[in-house]
Amino acid sequence: MDKLELKTVKPGHVDLSSLIEKLDGYLSGLYPQDEIFGVDLSDPKSEEMTFVLAYWEGVPVGCGGIRRIDERTVELKRFFVEPAMRRQGVARQVFRYLEQEAEKQGCTVMRLETGAPQFESVNFYKKQGFYEIERFGEYVNCESSLCMEKVLA
Repeated sequence: MDKLELKTVKPGHVDLSSLIEKLDGYLSGLYPQDEIFGVDLSDPKSEEMTFVLAYWEGVPVGCGGIRRIDERTVELKRFFVEPAMRRQGVARQVFRYLEQEAEKQGCTVMRLETGAPQFESVNFYKKQGFYEIERFGEYVNCESSLCMEKVLA
């Protein structure tokens, strides 16, 4: 993974927007539009989030972000790796970076929302130490939402 570089970026970064567009395209094949919980990158509140991009030989191949839920909890958002780069450690490195960032911010819990049709994602999250929890926040009434949590070190 010597060729992988991680960079923290602002919400308006063109490479972040491009990867999120690909993520949304993928999700639209699995869920109705009203069950895709994105992040409005033009919303000033998105500036409070931390986003990271993964570059392989200068090409953007993965992204993810965290947003604060409360003083001790962050939510993992917009986590995506290009299909051709999956199973090569990119997701793990992006996740570890965001996990460390959450810990630096004093957080002790990370939550996320995904869905059962994303079985590869669910398996990845379980391998990272996440476990299923009750739906929370904006996902409470969304039957397709599968929420997970991890206690940070």
